[in-house]
Amino acid sequence: MTAIATAAIVFACAVAGALLGMFLSRLLPEGHLRSDSKDVVRLGMGLLATIAGMVLGLLVASAKGSYDAQSSELTQMAANVALLDRLLAHYGSESKDARDLLRMSVARAIDQMWPQGRSQAPELNPAATGGEPLYDKIQALTPQSDAQRFVRADALKVATDIGRMRSLLFAQAGSSIPVVFLVILIFWLSVLFLSFGLFAPPNATVIVALMVSALSVSTAVLLILELDQPFTGLLQVSSAPLRATLAHLGQ
Repeated sequence: MTAIATAAIVFACAVAGALLGMFLSRLLPEGHLRSDSKDVVRLGMGLLATIAGMVLGLLVASAKGSYDAQSSELTQMAANVALLDRLLAHYGSESKDARDLLRMSVARAIDQMWPQGRSQAPELNPAATGGEPLYDKIQALTPQSDAQRFVRADALKVATDIGRMRSLLFAQAGSSIPVVFLVILIFWLSVLFLSFGLFAPPNATVIVALMVSALSVSTAVLLILELDQPFTGLLQVSSAPLRATLAHLGQ
């Protein structure tokens, strides 16, 4: 299920809860709507609202931290790619095939991680970009001097670091928010909006205010889910670092 669909479900459940509360307020006996009853309900809902607000805040912070971490890893990977290209350039003309393969691997990685078609899922598997043949190509170089031996060793280390970062991005691709957690959060929000509607006068101003509140909560959930999946959806990590590096490879 996409983040937008989940946010739409949150909005629908919140609005349905508010409307159900307004409907129940007409059926309940007058004694259930006295000020002392309202105070008890408001205390309980205040506690629930505090818990739900804290959970939403922690989820936003956690998702933003994960998003920033993967963006930083991507920038570091782009820097390592540029460094590897310069190391191979310093090795000599014998590394031309390896540099060409590096350029093709980066171009393939960009196409797979940020596909042109919105219907296509990003491919983060490091085995899909030809990283292993590049490592083999560098390892097959035969140094003729100590300088070339040092450069080759450094190039192998940088290539290994690139592969490790790509594997880390692949391992982080799955959602870190369990479905059960989302179901419980939606239930809390539905109960909250039900309590809002229970004691709210059924006029246009109140209904609009409740709908705006429901929209705000649902967009918070949308933000969390979008940040949790940085290679899909609306808030994708930028491909600019890798594209800028690709433009200078082989020069």
